[in-house]
Amino acid sequence: MTIIDEVAGSPAADGSGDTGRPLLEVRDLHVEFRTRDGVAKAVNGVNYSVAAGETLAVLGESGSGKSVTAQAVMGILDMPPGSIPKGEILFRGQDMLKMSEEERRKIRGRKIAMIFQDALSSLNPVLSVGYQLGEMFRVHQGMSKKDAKVKAIELMDRVKIPAASARVNDYPHQFSGGMRQRIMIAMALALEPDLIIADEPTTALDVTVQAQVMDLLAELQREYNMGLILITHDLGVVADVADKIAVMYAGRIVERAPVHELYKRPAHPYTKGLLDSIPRLDQKGQDLYAIKGLPPNLTRIPSGCAFNPRCPMAQDICRTDVPPLHPVTERDGGELVGRGSACHFWKETIHG
Repeated sequence: MTIIDEVAGSPAADGSGDTGRPLLEVRDLHVEFRTRDGVAKAVNGVNYSVAAGETLAVLGESGSGKSVTAQAVMGILDMPPGSIPKGEILFRGQDMLKMSEEERRKIRGRKIAMIFQDALSSLNPVLSVGYQLGEMFRVHQGMSKKDAKVKAIELMDRVKIPAASARVNDYPHQFSGGMRQRIMIAMALALEPDLIIADEPTTALDVTVQAQVMDLLAELQREYNMGLILITHDLGVVADVADKIAVMYAGRIVERAPVHELYKRPAHPYTKGLLDSIPRLDQKGQDLYAIKGLPPNLTRIPSGCAFNPRCPMAQDICRTDVPPLHPVTERDGGELVGRGSACHFWKETIHG
């Protein structure tokens, strides 16, 4: 059984869950960085949303704009050199880009939390994990050190760290990579936010630990009915947990779809290339497919479709006209809900 077969039968694949009005809506977001080589257009008109109890996976190669979009949502971009010339980031209908820093600070951590990809560099090496977990309660809720330590132990228990009460005074370097990632999850959960953004939460972990971390995130999401944005380049990680997927390339969303639809029938050549790059048990001994070329320099994004220099289907129109995110339909014109592809030839890709 391959990953594409498995995802059709996964719990997330049927779109079930308590979803409704979006917690977060990103509308036509643009992010730029001024560099010595020119203006790097890291995000170019991104639109997506996520509701309570829903998981949105944002996929793409390094440099596609996944993490920069998340940093813009969290309000942690370095500005300058970064800037947001255009767009809206709506949390429960309020545009966070129009809020003061003090107003955003009340949302950050309490309502929207982030799990960073490198737990070792994100945790302070000279402070115990218990102290760092307790800081959330001391700063935001005014708890005493004693009460905050009790809450820290409860959180460590909640994310299944063995012997939490005995290890609460340990330092980050005394934990394994998987345990440190659980501590990062505990910090994100501390104030029971409505939305968690997980930026490559399984990077540098072995496959077994990856599965444990993802299972833990899914379990906690169901328990708290949180929205979850999962940022990754690994399609295997999201197969069992995502409800819908947005695929990014050169700062744009080039395909969006419910998870089972995207794995079964990709509608953009870039998505198809990513799926073809996944190792399969039924292709033992064969060369692994790789998308040719490299992602574009964001200070000199190719004209037309940014993917055209690497695309096996590229034609003249692809080099001159930027494709919109076309609604994707069946052969007979029937609507495919939630599907879109920024490809001039999406019909050939999906219907082959």
